[in-house]
Amino acid sequence: MKNLPALNANKKVFLLKLFIHLSALLPLANLYYLAFLDELGADPVERVIHFTGIGAFNLLLLTLLVSPVAKKFKQGFLMKIRRVLGLYAFIYALFHVINFIAFDLQLAWGLFFGEIIKRPYITIGMLAFVLLSILAITSHNTIKGKMGKNWQKLHNLNYVITLLVAVHFYWSVKSELISPLFYFLLTIVLLLFRYKKLKALISSLFR
Repeated sequence: MKNLPALNANKKVFLLKLFIHLSALLPLANLYYLAFLDELGADPVERVIHFTGIGAFNLLLLTLLVSPVAKKFKQGFLMKIRRVLGLYAFIYALFHVINFIAFDLQLAWGLFFGEIIKRPYITIGMLAFVLLSILAITSHNTIKGKMGKNWQKLHNLNYVITLLVAVHFYWSVKSELISPLFYFLLTIVLLLFRYKKLKALISSLFR
């Protein structure tokens, strides 16, 4: 009987991860299926780029939401789903970048690097993507064990990444600012829960 709570917690984690897998993969598969059928409206390229970008942002925000929810409701098992959420945020961000390069720029790599330099919102977005890629690569338990305390310090960059994405989204929108402003405010609210960690992170970066 003593092992029953642990079994229940493990089952909850399994079901939550299954839900996350389905919720992340099915919409992505449906997006490209509709794109293949040419059923994404007048501007399918913009639709695909926006969908994957906002999907990555939503998943990043969910990673920030897990910890305060787990602490507030004393549901420690929720902490075990942060990595899968973070990895899906990276996958969506990867598709976002690939869509931009392949469909919008038609694989014109010179133009792509020129856009990074010329357009601040793309500069910010690519910086966020590079940092997120580093977190995805180092998310494996083996690497985590080898890095020790430095692993947590590195993964605290998730806070900076989410803020960069909020700025990227705001700057990329030419009209209808309600949505990016809402996301920006939501990002700030979630980061306030990590005020001390964020302050320590910023201090370490500018030493």
